Amino acid sequence: MIYPDNFEHKIEFQKIRELLASNCLSTLGREKVEEIKFSANFGEIELSLNRVDEFVHILEEEDNFPSDHFYDVRPMLKRIRVVGTWMDTPVMFQLKRSLQTINTIVSFLNKEDDSEPSYPNLLSLAEHVVIYPEVTKRIDAIVDANGQIKDNASPQLADIRRQLTSAINNISKSLHSILRKAQAEGYVDKDVTPSMRDGRLVIPVNPSYKRKIKGIVHDESASGKTVFIEPGEVVEANNRVRELENDERREIIKILTAFSDYLRPYLPDLLQSYDFLAQIDFIRAKAKFGLSINAIKPSIENKQKIDWVHAYHPLLYLTLTKQNRKVVPLDITLQGENRILIISGPNAGGKSVCLKTVGLLQYMVQCGLMIPLKENSHVGVFDDIFIDIGDEQSIENDLSTYSSHLLNMKFFVKNCNKKSLLLIDEFGSGTEPEIGAAIAEALLERFNAQESFGVITTHYQNLKHFANENEGVINGAMLYDRHLMQPLFTLSIGNPGSSFAVEIARKIGLPEEVIAHASEKVGGDYINMDKYLQDISRDKRYWYRKRDEIRRERKRLSEITSDYESNLETINKQKKEILAKAKEEAERLLADTNARIENTIREIRESQADKERTKQARESLSEFKAKVAQKGGKTHKPKKKRAKSINQSVADKSSLQSGDNVRLQGQTASGKVIEVQGKKATVAFGTIKTTVDINKLERVTKNQLKKEDLNKGFYNQSSSDIIYNKKLDFKQEIDVRGMRADEALQAVMYFIDDAIQVGVGRVRILHGTGTGALRQVIREYLGTVNGVKSYRDEHVQFGGTGITVVEMD
Repeated sequence: MIYPDNFEHKIEFQKIRELLASNCLSTLGREKVEEIKFSANFGEIELSLNRVDEFVHILEEEDNFPSDHFYDVRPMLKRIRVVGTWMDTPVMFQLKRSLQTINTIVSFLNKEDDSEPSYPNLLSLAEHVVIYPEVTKRIDAIVDANGQIKDNASPQLADIRRQLTSAINNISKSLHSILRKAQAEGYVDKDVTPSMRDGRLVIPVNPSYKRKIKGIVHDESASGKTVFIEPGEVVEANNRVRELENDERREIIKILTAFSDYLRPYLPDLLQSYDFLAQIDFIRAKAKFGLSINAIKPSIENKQKIDWVHAYHPLLYLTLTKQNRKVVPLDITLQGENRILIISGPNAGGKSVCLKTVGLLQYMVQCGLMIPLKENSHVGVFDDIFIDIGDEQSIENDLSTYSSHLLNMKFFVKNCNKKSLLLIDEFGSGTEPEIGAAIAEALLERFNAQESFGVITTHYQNLKHFANENEGVINGAMLYDRHLMQPLFTLSIGNPGSSFAVEIARKIGLPEEVIAHASEKVGGDYINMDKYLQDISRDKRYWYRKRDEIRRERKRLSEITSDYESNLETINKQKKEILAKAKEEAERLLADTNARIENTIREIRESQADKERTKQARESLSEFKAKVAQKGGKTHKPKKKRAKSINQSVADKSSLQSGDNVRLQGQTASGKVIEVQGKKATVAFGTIKTTVDINKLERVTKNQLKKEDLNKGFYNQSSSDIIYNKKLDFKQEIDVRGMRADEALQAVMYFIDDAIQVGVGRVRILHGTGTGALRQVIREYLGTVNGVKSYRDEHVQFGGTGITVVEMD
């Protein structure tokens, strides 16, 4: 419910209607604009907003949506319901073009190449739209591309027009003959040509020679210097033309009547199609208007709340934009314990604009219009919006300003509830301040008790105190710059505002003694009351914040305790399962061990102390013991074996001789020792000879070489063949960008290994810049490789620090 009846006038919504109408393409959409009405149905509001949002996407992203030929032919369609009536030719042409537009729109919304429709909410409008392509074809058979009746619309019309053309041509020939003769005799000027008067071809003649040409005078010019004569020779022919024209007109009416009779059964479906076209025009206008004010489809919820970020008045935005000025946005929240906002502050500080902004935006969104605010805003839905603003005094109804306010308050108290939004400007003003403030406080208490939502502006101190002391009501202030003595038009919620009456009086230039005398009369405490209220509000907010912090901390501790208890329970459960499993495994191993020992003893007895059989039984028992120990995690022998192999490797290095097969530690390529000199050895890797520290070499047995060659498929190839093939396939650049450090390092190791084997002089490693971690890891490795002479960054023109150039020995 909306109150009062002139609600839209009070919030200036009629200007929004005008702007919407200006964006419509036809009277179809403008009628829908006039039909806009407030809705409290969440489903209707959401559907309407979704359709507008989809059309915004069409306007921003699509180029082929039709926006031409939005003709309103409904009056003519309704007129031809009566049998015997016919449709005019221009309207028939508009019918054809608008039906083509409807067909194109439906096809656009119902694209067959999409698995799901791109604009489902708009497509739902076209569900019951019936397209009659045969109607368009029928019109095409009657009307040409210029909207004129075709000659072949009927055989009779074709015959009539053929006769008409022949008669006109004959008349034209006769007239030109008569005209040439008259020009030769000097009765008519040389540059004169036949003209038309009352549908008849005539010759312009000077009045002094009008008796020289026999015929009928049809007209004369305004100056009287020219008369228009129809020669007697063509009178009969002109009469025939007139008859043929009448025959043509009757035949066209016959054709149009026949088409109207054909169209009559389809009228209900056609009218519904034009309602669809009106809806599209209306939604398009809403989308265009929304884009003009930077509006969005808000996040709407089916409950009563206002949580707006950077909202602004659309009309104010348009006005200031034209002046190259910026509008001050509004942040406002009404929900939970803070349902009613009491706004105070100086006059002309923006209180009423703030109130109107709330009323207009809430009304717009519940009329299906997008509104200007940030995406993180949340919009609720109210069943009622009541407003009391402006001067409603009436001499006719014997109403004063205050009486009209009280009548509005009477309605508010009677009809408001928890789903109502109340907008009251200058609450309690218009009468004696003390009693006015008392009545206003009593009303505010009633509104709060009924859990209504509201935005109320006031200057009364008692209402500010009430907001500080009661849940459900909160103070708000329109900020004011004390230094510049000008309003900032910014709403600050949580603090009461000051009227700054003394400061404004001083700025205007009121005598200082008058201001001082007034201050003495009310007292310093009253002057400083706003300051005291702000201190109270600040302390209140501090303790509320502390309370919220304690609640959050308690909640966090409760969650931690719950998680701890849950984890402890899980750990105990897992512990029991592990112990039970270990016990079961131990019992099984013990049973297997006892069975194996008994089996060994029995075999020894049966073999009657045969040494070979006894040895085999003991070895079998030892193998079983090793397996049991390995399952139990007591595998110490591999460590000894590893230590032994390390010691053996050290010993092998100290005894390297010429002809031994060796390879670099960590590498796969093997070579032969050519010469040993102290701690250095000259090794041939295929055709490449290099001097390496003995400590970096390890001996390779012939069996290992044979096994490696078999695994690599090179058993039948010589070492030189392998190197040659590698050299052919080798690329002097590797790209490790995007790899993890361990993956990149492994790839670089293989790459450098191959580079050493094939004997290239320079290679490039592409690792990128990034954080530099990958570059550092690769360079640390390069510093440990003997075959690497040096490395550096690539030239800045070719990659700079993102590429490392490696010079090989």
